[in-house]
Formats: sequence, C-alpha cells, structure tokens
Amino acid sequence: MNDPTSVRAFLAPHHLELAREIAEFSRREILPLPAPDTDAAARIQAREILAKLGMGGWFGKAIPSPDLRACCLVREALAGASPLADAVFALQCLGTTPLLLANGPADLVEAAAAGRAMAGFAMTEPEAGSDVAAMKTTARRDGEEYVLDGRKTLISNAGIADFYTVFASTDPAKGNKGISAFVVDAGTHGLRFVKPQVLSAPHPLGELAFEACRVPISRRLRGEGDGFKLGLETLDRLRATVAAAACGMAARALDESIRHAKNRRQFGTSLSEFQIVQQKIATMATDLAAARLLLYRAAWEKDEGAERVTLPSAMAKVFATEAAQRIVDQSLQILGGAGLLAEHPVERLYRAVRALRIYEGATEVLQLVIAGALLK
Repeated sequence: MNDPTSVRAFLAPHHLELAREIAEFSRREILPLPAPDTDAAARIQAREILAKLGMGGWFGKAIPSPDLRACCLVREALAGASPLADAVFALQCLGTTPLLLANGPADLVEAAAAGRAMAGFAMTEPEAGSDVAAMKTTARRDGEEYVLDGRKTLISNAGIADFYTVFASTDPAKGNKGISAFVVDAGTHGLRFVKPQVLSAPHPLGELAFEACRVPISRRLRGEGDGFKLGLETLDRLRATVAAAACGMAARALDESIRHAKNRRQFGTSLSEFQIVQQKIATMATDLAAARLLLYRAAWEKDEGAERVTLPSAMAKVFATEAAQRIVDQSLQILGGAGLLAEHPVERLYRAVRALRIYEGATEVLQLVIAGALLK
C-alpha cells in the first residue's frame, strides 16, 4: 500500500518502471547522505545533489519533458529520502519551466537539464507574497536593456544559483498586467546576494538585491506585461508536484512508524498490538492513499492534454500537504522520545514538511481558488 504505484490506474507502464528506478537511485545515492545541520552545509550539499541528479539524468524527466507524472514520481521518491534533494529537484524545475514555456535561452535549459547550472525563481518580496500585484521590484527599459531595481526575499538557492527567473514590474500602474519576467545570470553586475535566511530545516534560502542591474532585452521572457501570466502557468503546472513531495515525506514517516511499532515493546507487548497505534497507522495510510489519488489524477489530466489543471492541482496540494503534516505529527507520537532526536529522519521531516503548506500557494489561498472555480 505504501507505494506510489498503488495508483497505477493513473500511470502508464513506463511510469511504473520509472518509479522503481528512482526508488533505487534514492536508496543508493541520496539516502546515505548525511542530513545537513547548518545552512552552510545545506548549500554545499545542494550542489552535490545537483550533480548527482544531473549525472543520473533525473532532471531530464522534467526538463524539457512534458511528463508531469514522471516529475511527480521523482519528487515523491526524493522527498522521502531527503527533503533537501527534493528541494534541489523542485527548484530546478521551477526556475527552468518559465524558460521552456517562453522559449527562453536554450543553452540555459540544456545546462539545467544536465545539472551543470542551478536555477532560482525570484518572485517573492518583503511586501509581496501571495499578493503578487504588490511587487515593488521594477524593470525600466533603457535602450536595448532593462534596469532592474528592488529586493527579493525567501528565495530558494539564493547565493548558489547560476541563474534566476526574476519577476519585476515594467508598468506599476497596470498591477498584475504590468509584470514582466527576465532571466538574470548570477554574475550580472548589480545583482547582489544580500544574506542567507535560515530555516528550521536547513535549506538554501536568502535575499537578493537588484541595484541598477542591467539585463539585455533578449533575456526578457515573452513580452512586456506577460510575466504574471507566465508565473501562473508555471505554478499551475508544478503545483501538483508539491503534493508529490508531501506524499513522499508522509510515506517515509508512515514506513518509520510501522517499523517502530513492530519492533518496540512496551508493557510486555509490541506497540503494533495496541489498538490506538493501529488506529493511527490506519488513518495515516488512508490519508496518504487519498492524497496520492488526488495528486496523480491532477498530473494525469495535465499529461492527457488539459490546458489548465488549476482546480485539481489546488485540491491535490491542499489535501496532500495538510495530510502530510498530520501523518508526520502522528508518526512522531508513535515514535515517542526517539522521534524527537535530531538524528531521526522523522524529526527532520517534522521540520521540513511544514513549509509545503505555504510555498507555491498557501492552503488558505488555494482554498479560495478552489471555491472560486466551483462558484463561477
């Protein structure tokens, strides 16, 4: 039951083989990596993971492949083995997908797919999170260049990415319709890594500053004012993969819970004999199964040619991330004190899973999206 191929009704034969291959790769190459305990260690390991995934050809399953189910299967396996590995894969997809959708620089797409270049996605600002229209970063046209000024915050891979997909306002008076997208190389004059932002679960994150940063017009993605739509297309396509990461973390927590319940004895009997523990495991497994069905239904719809999967993807992300939070929490209850130790994988999952309910559409925002679609 605790296996992504349990939703085989939504998977093609090549997906079943892929699931086996990425599971084996994750066990062999990712699982043995020591969990980074500092931001600096996470930054170093992220580049190491990038190289491993590139050499293994795993980015090629999502870049430039249109196979969303394959992308979800990879994220699910990586998230169960290492939340950091999942983040590296996810950000490579997130930072590169706008280039694919807008026919951006082919050399960067090729380098990203091979793991030779690390991508970043710079949209969030101190005053513009879910409210993208509040964006303050500007891009002023000056001849054959744009001059970018502003600050981005909570940017994954900040300081270690080789290029960033950056969103800035070319016409503030137009709100969302005045936002444009650009590809900015990390070494561009005027782009500055301000500082790291340290999460409870080590993850490369930080602030970027654009100070008279000049970008050639050829690095604009699509036309002026098309950035907001491009960003939404990117998030709409990849939002389901966040649910995949949630399922991967939940599956790992469930595995750890079952193993512990079978091996741990209390009051002269195995924990697995206690009905309250059985009830927890049953609920966890049911939540995970339901999350996977929502996830792979949304991915299947996209792969079958649906232009937009806003509603099923939003449902999948909301349910899967909320369920994963519950599953990891219940796993910690089953594990007891052992699960609180920093070296235990469930303790790391407990810190890592929380962010999934916020990024790429907070639960509350997506609930509004779902309700809006149903009430139209």
